[in-house]
Amino acid sequence: MEKYPYPEDVYGHMFGEIQMMRLFPDSKTFADATAKEDVDKIILQFRKRKNDPDFDAKAFVEEYWDIPQPFTSGFETDTTKNLTEHINSLWPVLTRSSDKAVKGSTLIPLPKPYIVPGGRFREIYYWDSYFTMLGLKESGRDDMIKNMLDNFVYLIDEIGHIPNGNRTYFISRSQPPFFAQMVDLYAGIKGDDIYKDFLPAMQKEYDFWMRGHDKVSLSERRYEHSVYLDENAIINRYYDSHDAPRQESYYEDSRMGVFKNLRSACESGWDFSSRWLQNRRYLGSIRTLDIFPVDLNALLYGLEQKLEKGYRLNGDTQKADEFKSAQNNRIELMNNYHWSDSLGVFFDYHYEWERPLRNYTPAMMYPLFFKMASQEQADRVVKALKGKLLKPGGITTSTHKTRQQWDAPNGWAPLQWMTLIGLDNYGYKEDALDLAKRWTSLNEKVYKDTGKMLEKYNVEDLSLEAGGGEYPVQDGFGWSNGVYLAMMKYIEDNE
Repeated sequence: MEKYPYPEDVYGHMFGEIQMMRLFPDSKTFADATAKEDVDKIILQFRKRKNDPDFDAKAFVEEYWDIPQPFTSGFETDTTKNLTEHINSLWPVLTRSSDKAVKGSTLIPLPKPYIVPGGRFREIYYWDSYFTMLGLKESGRDDMIKNMLDNFVYLIDEIGHIPNGNRTYFISRSQPPFFAQMVDLYAGIKGDDIYKDFLPAMQKEYDFWMRGHDKVSLSERRYEHSVYLDENAIINRYYDSHDAPRQESYYEDSRMGVFKNLRSACESGWDFSSRWLQNRRYLGSIRTLDIFPVDLNALLYGLEQKLEKGYRLNGDTQKADEFKSAQNNRIELMNNYHWSDSLGVFFDYHYEWERPLRNYTPAMMYPLFFKMASQEQADRVVKALKGKLLKPGGITTSTHKTRQQWDAPNGWAPLQWMTLIGLDNYGYKEDALDLAKRWTSLNEKVYKDTGKMLEKYNVEDLSLEAGGGEYPVQDGFGWSNGVYLAMMKYIEDNE
């Protein structure tokens, strides 16, 4: 058996049978439960007892597993505190100490303390952590930023990449590759030697995302994250290698099929969105594997930038020049496949349809965040952004209301930050400041009304909560905390 097996590899058919009983409102609850007894004994008892007329499945699970509890157990909001004070009091609540290996648990133990998002999310999450770190920086928690970076290096060395989160059932996929941006953030605090310190890990991260670049060709066009377009163009997509229901959403996925496409959308972080749907009203039409996302290819450009910087600082001019060339190729791909000159927007590109998809989302701002766009392109993108996505509370996630959580009317903290920096990079400081004020005012309003920081917000109707998706709105919340603090600093510096 693998060192970090999937739950169904440990429990066999019992895992799926229990998940299909839907004993808990959230399928993740059982996926995160820790076995109290030897697994073979539990399986034997389940086989013996499951067909009894009076079998109580919930009582059986509670007898043989420790059921995870909500992260906020015992924490009460002090409503006399302002939001910044509240967030600073939340960091210890969201902190997890270094882990010890526990037999029967799906948690992959990490060597250093870390911050979890909150709510149902009891483990570290990859792309969340960058936006959480923005706030940790403003809170003076450089120690925690370093701890979390070290944990990600550990995962890269141990697993071969950074999984979605430190659970065994997340190993088959990663999340948007923000590791290099975390290194960049920490280097801004500690100096350029940080790029050299983390260079081996950034290279391994890049190798994971680019694996298959040497395998794809005209005859074998797709391999994992890599897709061959022509002899001069190989582009990247999100890709999960496991073709089965997600263990943490087993019941929901089992009714749906299209497992690899569902899982690959989870690697994007946008789970789920009309971005990935052929019929935006039907999740079963999801086709993530056919889509080349503008944000992913911009993020890989950002990784290539930091690799070039690290190798140049190390004195390896040849490798640095290779990554400079890779950046130039990536800009060419962005212009040839993602840019719509008729509409003035960077869109996702559909492989089968051989054209950009006309889905207006904040992903179009990623090339501006990484300064990949010309000023003329940026001017047109900002015009489209303000016309299509800017709402009273910030930037909405799409123009479609589909009941998926990564669609209108919801706004998400990471997309607000990527948009703000994209605006600032091209001289739109007043618009960036306006966005920061809209978003932080909404955060403050909801905090005043509820005493909570939330995972997502309704940016269109400020009197309503966000909604949609597979689970209720979560509180905590790591990346919302981080972006709020970073935006407040931006407002302070630019007013």
